[in-house]
Amino acid sequence: MQASFKLNLNIVITIILALCIYGCSTVQNNNRLFEQLGGHDGIALLTGAFIEQIQYDKDVMPYFLKTDVARFREKFIEQICMISEGPCQYTGDTMEDVHTGMDINEHHFNAIVDDLIMAMDSIDLPTATQNQLLCLLAPMRKDIIYR
Repeated sequence: MQASFKLNLNIVITIILALCIYGCSTVQNNNRLFEQLGGHDGIALLTGAFIEQIQYDKDVMPYFLKTDVARFREKFIEQICMISEGPCQYTGDTMEDVHTGMDINEHHFNAIVDDLIMAMDSIDLPTATQNQLLCLLAPMRKDIIYR
């Protein structure tokens, strides 16, 4: 049964990544993602909603118990601003450095992605905008899990 679950999980991850790639390739919006997210204020709003989701996630919250929430907020805003073509420079550590020693697995990674999706839904970000952001974040997976 565990092999079947692992196979199904791999299929789900593959489908999600394929949808992200498809979503990225079919978006016809001329606005930068930064503007679609609502600029700096919108990214700050998303970050607050994301932190709120994390605090209620029993699978993810243990990874954040010793986190400096103010620093996390600041660096998450910088990172989202930068990757969405905003006027920000990310000054934090690499994702690999941040997550080394945490032993995050697919379950925990998927849970945090779900938290981010719920946060985006809670602030009414359009699905196309969500997909664009997820496409930009998806390559970071390799630097986060099993570190």
